[in-house]
Amino acid sequence: MTTARELAWGVRWRIPVILAVTVFVNYLDRINLALALPRIAQDFGWSDREVGSKGELLLAAFFLSYAVSNMLLSPFAERFGAKRSVIVAIAAFSLFTILSAPLGQSVTALILLRLLLGFGEGVHIPMLSAITSRWFPIGERSRANAIWGAGILLATATAPLIVIPLINAIGWRPMFAVLGVVGMVLSIPLVWFGVQDEPCSELGVSDAELAYIHSGRGTSDVAAVRTSRASYVSDHRFWLAVLGGTFNAFCAFGIINWLPTYFNRAKGIDFEQLGWPLALIFATGIVGIILMAYLGDRFQRRTLLASVGFLVVGVMVYIASLVNTLELLVLFFAIAVFFQSAYGAQEYAIIQNLLPAEKVGAGTGLYNGLTILFGGVGGSLIPGTIVATTGSFDAGILSIVVGAFVAAFILLLLAHKIQY
Repeated sequence: MTTARELAWGVRWRIPVILAVTVFVNYLDRINLALALPRIAQDFGWSDREVGSKGELLLAAFFLSYAVSNMLLSPFAERFGAKRSVIVAIAAFSLFTILSAPLGQSVTALILLRLLLGFGEGVHIPMLSAITSRWFPIGERSRANAIWGAGILLATATAPLIVIPLINAIGWRPMFAVLGVVGMVLSIPLVWFGVQDEPCSELGVSDAELAYIHSGRGTSDVAAVRTSRASYVSDHRFWLAVLGGTFNAFCAFGIINWLPTYFNRAKGIDFEQLGWPLALIFATGIVGIILMAYLGDRFQRRTLLASVGFLVVGVMVYIASLVNTLELLVLFFAIAVFFQSAYGAQEYAIIQNLLPAEKVGAGTGLYNGLTILFGGVGGSLIPGTIVATTGSFDAGILSIVVGAFVAAFILLLLAHKIQY
């Protein structure tokens, strides 16, 4: 007889762990250019203003095509099959990462390759959301999403320790090839053999566990009936969530994309010494997402928790901009990343809660695409434009403070509109 403990820790928990590996590789391929940017700028002889103007184009190119791919391809990917679409996405973004080594000889070529990389990655996250919604009841989704979402934070935390030594050892172009090959040989076999679109006996799922999964897989919001009968695009709460997610993306990618260059150019930290400080900062996000996911599932106050988190983010980034010692910079940015994970732990659970079960992949693609189109591109362009205009990296980083406070306000509004 299957016990409650066996149901709570059944076969399904292997799925987000496997998906976390694919996300880890995905994000290494995504953020490697941000880490290489100081060395690229040095090789090309760019001034601070040129770093702002050319760097923003390199960083924004990915998010532009990534957003379009999310919105346009996710509905087709969901019909094609979530598992198969994940495998295709991994093959695509790994290939374009590899090609950046021999072909990335100019800014124009790098921009084109980043556009292709974004297009290749587009359906990855939406299909992970679809798979998660099919394998987990609502009361477990913050934790399930957080497990594969932790791959993002693990990648951002360890990337400085992986990418920067690789660049120092073999150069920034060969670094792309090495990371691309890893995606091919690691992620694809894991998904092929270890993931299914739906819970099934092939992976050892018992009848009791299947019943447990399906018993809590529907929408938990009290407006579930209305949401299931009407298109989610007419649900104002969905669009409020998109707006909050946009400012989250602006803050998250503003920090990820510009922090290495900010430390190097504004705070005078040598490129070779960036590894551990950046790793410590982003490692706090791993701890944060675990704690915040537990609190989100435990108290079912996901949006309120995320709102408070963003309030702290804004305060911490502002204080960090005023200090110059490495220890204080690491401390304040680490606190900011820790509290921003309050949203990262809840993000897809919030969206899955607002979507009909059969539209989770397509709806997540629309959400992800719009938030990246405006927030991810904005997090690349706006700080870069400010730096290019003023020559001040401190002024650029302060735009993230504004974004965090706006996100806190929007999510506070959403918290009053979602009832669990």
